Formats: sequence, C-alpha cells, structure tokens
Amino acid sequence: MNIPRHRSALLAVAGTALVLSLTACQSDGDSASSATPEATVAATAVSAQPAGGKGTGTSGATGPAEAARSTGSKDSAGSTGSTGSSGSSGTTGTTGSTGSTGERASASAPLCTARDVTVRAARQDGPPYTHLVLTARNTSPHACRLTGFPHIQFLESHKQDVPAVGKSKPATPVVLTAGAPAYALVKLSDGGIDEDTEPVSAFSVMLEGDPTVIAVTAPGSEGIAVDPAKALTGYWTPELRNGADDF
Repeated sequence: MNIPRHRSALLAVAGTALVLSLTACQSDGDSASSATPEATVAATAVSAQPAGGKGTGTSGATGPAEAARSTGSKDSAGSTGSTGSSGSSGTTGTTGSTGSTGERASASAPLCTARDVTVRAARQDGPPYTHLVLTARNTSPHACRLTGFPHIQFLESHKQDVPAVGKSKPATPVVLTAGAPAYALVKLSDGGIDEDTEPVSAFSVMLEGDPTVIAVTAPGSEGIAVDPAKALTGYWTPELRNGADDF
C-alpha cells in the first residue's frame, strides 16, 4: 500500500517540475521576442541620429537651402555687379568731353605769325583773271590760329588795306595744325577794258595780330592787273566755299 502512494507523489512532483520548466521557457521566449523590436527601434534611432544632432532627413532638407544660398551668392557676385562696375567705369561720356577739351585747346592755340606760315598766290579761273586765291600754309611744328582776313596792299600809291567782304567770315576760328592750309579769295578787278588797272608783280600781306610784312610774288610772268577801287578780299577759311566767297 505504501508503494503505490509513493509513486503517485513522485509523479506529482515530476509534473510540477515539468510545468515550471515549460513556464520558464515560455517566459524566456516572450522576453526574447519582446526585446527584439526594442533593439531594432534603438538601432534605428542610433542609425538615424548623426553626430551633428540632426537626422538624416533634416540634413537632406537643408541641402536645397544651402544650394539656394550658394546660388544667391553666385548671383550677387555675378555679372550684374561686374556689369554695374563696368558701366560706372565706362565713363566714355566724360572721356567724350575731349571734344570740348579739343575746342578749348584750339581756342588757346597761339595766333599764326609770319614765322609760322608761308603765303602764296595763284590765279583763279581764266582770263581776264579777276581773282586770286591766297594760300597760307602752317609750316611750323605746332598748331596756330589764323584769324580775320589778309591785310593786303597792292600798290605803293594806295596805302590802305584792301576791304574785306563780311559774308565770307567763317563761323568758327580757323586753327591750322602743322602742314594745314587756309585760303582767302581776292578780287583784283571787274575785268573791264576801260578799268583803271595797274600792273602788280608783288604785293604785301600782313596777318591779324602780327605787324610783319609778308612779300608775296604775283603769279604769271607779267604779273597781275589790279584796280584799287574794285579790289576786295575774303576772310581766311579752311576751304573756299561756293556762294560765300563769290564777290
């Protein structure tokens, strides 16, 4: 009777131990399975948290902003600024004032004297040769101003200068650079047969502002025929002009 009771007790103990073992195994499995998501989350959090304290998504969001800032700096340092500076430096308008500077330089050029120019005479047109053309050429190495008209005296018997024709006066001063010429048209007579003319082989010319007498040889082997009552002279001009010099 004792043996069967002892066997039942052993079976009960063995069953209890088996239940406890199964419970422990189950609890270990549950704890292992529940730990896996936490470890995964932690690992994900660690991998998503860079050393700068900002997530990878945040740094990706700042990428376009940085690109925008770099683009903005490129624009501000771009051609607009440089073009603006080139525009301000392109003071060609002020440099273009050299025209007025040139005019001031022309106005300040010294008067031409007998030492600066040579004066020659040539007949204009054909017989009866009623007009001469005087050419004054600047033979000096510098520019000079040739103002007014040539002061001409053809005959010793007529000491007064030949009158000037006002309509031939140029609008601007005549400035002769080195080697440049100026011209003056001179009327000798009307070309009439009954005119009181006198032969002239040489005559005197003086420039405005210079009392030096320039001796000019008359063109032609026989000289020129001059009527002192009809003689006229034009102003010095850079060129002979139609109409203004017709007298």
